[in-house]
Amino acid sequence: MLTLINNAEVFAPQRLGRRDLLIADRRVAAVAEKISLHGDPVEVVDAAGKWLLPGFVDALTHPCGGGGEGGFGNRTGELDAADFVRAGVTAPVGALGTDSLARSLEVLYGKVMELRGRGLSAFMLCGSYRLPPVTLTGDVARDLMFIEPLIGAGEIAIADHRSSQPTAAELRRLAADIHLGGTLSGKRGTVLLHVGDGDGGLGLLEAAPRDSDLPRRLFYPTHVNRNGKLLEQALDHVRRGGFADITVATTPEFIEQGEVSPLRALRHAVEADTPAERLTLSSDAGGSLPLYRDGNLVGLQQASPAVLLDLFQAAMREDPDLVDAVIAGLTRNPADAYGLTKKGRVAPGCDADLLLIDPASGDLTDVFGGGRRLMRDGSLEI
Repeated sequence: MLTLINNAEVFAPQRLGRRDLLIADRRVAAVAEKISLHGDPVEVVDAAGKWLLPGFVDALTHPCGGGGEGGFGNRTGELDAADFVRAGVTAPVGALGTDSLARSLEVLYGKVMELRGRGLSAFMLCGSYRLPPVTLTGDVARDLMFIEPLIGAGEIAIADHRSSQPTAAELRRLAADIHLGGTLSGKRGTVLLHVGDGDGGLGLLEAAPRDSDLPRRLFYPTHVNRNGKLLEQALDHVRRGGFADITVATTPEFIEQGEVSPLRALRHAVEADTPAERLTLSSDAGGSLPLYRDGNLVGLQQASPAVLLDLFQAAMREDPDLVDAVIAGLTRNPADAYGLTKKGRVAPGCDADLLLIDPASGDLTDVFGGGRRLMRDGSLEI
């Protein structure tokens, strides 16, 4: 079965204008001003008046739950495929995070494969906040080489009281092993770094590759909008060739404590002449959002993938000249950070992970995952 989407305003993520798009064999077969088909069975989707975007690539999620700060009663629950589809996320990247004791990579792997069975292109990371990293095979390079959905390690915690307080040498060794595993497997290989609000900031990231041949792009810090000082360090990292991830899940309490809102962080980055193509936006979905005061836990919420669609809609309403940067930060840029060359783009040969959005309301109406219809006219089909 072929699917022909007609008359959409295509963001690839760059604006292409009105185009037709043909889906065949789970991929985008053609994008052109006009595509005419005769003879073959074809489903025609009239997308007149709608925007067509790549599916969102969510660089950090916790699909089997996260949290646990403050005790077992604070564990967050698993996420379902429907949670991601409703948010426009077609390629979530799963990680353990804080808890690698009561949760395991085996459970995460099972969840990732479940999401794949429901039509999503889910991926995963080995490791957790702690070093030495937890693995599936006993070795991070071996994990990367032999576990197909596994694309890196993370989120390894630095500048955080919950981390294992790693040294630069330990972090450098981990990155070297990930680089080797990526080289042998044909994957990019990425070390996702959870950055806390400690005074060290990105100091450990800067020290780790020093006096080595490791590329800077191996080190991918997230939560870089935690405060203004950290954001400036992250923008410098980006200018020197790295990627950095802005966390979209936030709360008024976090903003009160100095966190920079995602749109404000993105606006500042663009105005500071930071290469926008290496800035990404992620949800931290399924993870806990613990609020500490004077070292004491005073509150906790669960992050949702829905914040990504909310951010896109907010940009459309409040900051339309940032819309292109937001779309790229949700699609192509995180795909590039992880080396997912068939994701985050609308182009022939790329996976048919696609969204249709009503620009008048900002509502997500249709989702395709690998060419499979996951949402039709606002109703789930999974």
